[in-house]
Amino acid sequence: MTSLTTATTASHDALAAALSAAPEQGEDTLLPDSLLLGFDTETTGTYAGRDAIVSATLVLRDPKAGYAGDTVGEWIISPHRPMNPHASAVNGFTDEFLSEHGEEPQAAIARIVQLIETAQSKRIPLLAYNAPFDVRMLAGDLRRWKLGTLPDDLLVADPLVIDRAISKRSGKRNLSYTAEYYGVEPHGDFHDATADTTVAVDLIAPISALYPQVGHLTLAELMGWQRKAFVAWRDNFNTWLQRKGRQPIHDTWL
Repeated sequence: MTSLTTATTASHDALAAALSAAPEQGEDTLLPDSLLLGFDTETTGTYAGRDAIVSATLVLRDPKAGYAGDTVGEWIISPHRPMNPHASAVNGFTDEFLSEHGEEPQAAIARIVQLIETAQSKRIPLLAYNAPFDVRMLAGDLRRWKLGTLPDDLLVADPLVIDRAISKRSGKRNLSYTAEYYGVEPHGDFHDATADTTVAVDLIAPISALYPQVGHLTLAELMGWQRKAFVAWRDNFNTWLQRKGRQPIHDTWL
């Protein structure tokens, strides 16, 4: 093994051990008190099933320990399909780099899902900013390589959905703008899967502190609350689109 491969495998093993040792959380656990498994991907493009994951990160966060106590697993994956030039310009990955350094997708995707399932068995939410994108990209790779499916009842925390429900600010809602709004400093550059995952996890503490309705959310309430929040945002957004003479969206959440 190369030193990079050895270090990567060690990080995966450390994350597996940390998840195995993590306690099972109760349904009454409050979101700001909950362990979280942050998740982010970089991809060949934006179409689940056609495009593929090229980089992924899982970050296990214990809110009592904060960033210093994070356990991180990182993957670079050979997608066996070309990078979209627009995606490459954003995330910096090239076909040549991925071919040389990427892990085979069957093994990588299977390990990522295994770790997510361990967290889910302990009621540790999967946290992702704009979660449907990353979840659907992962599901697309599972279908492509005939590796099964994700659980139907994923427990997910999505800071984008939460923020849109409670913050009435105007302007952009991408990760960098939202982090700036809540005073979260990135640990690295945006559009790097690890940096983006950490920032997304970091958002839960200030959002929960500023908005009691978020701080008081239990894990039992989390999915229903977010689904209702997404529908309310979509209906309001469609009203705005129709006033502008534009077509409504029909997106769904999870």
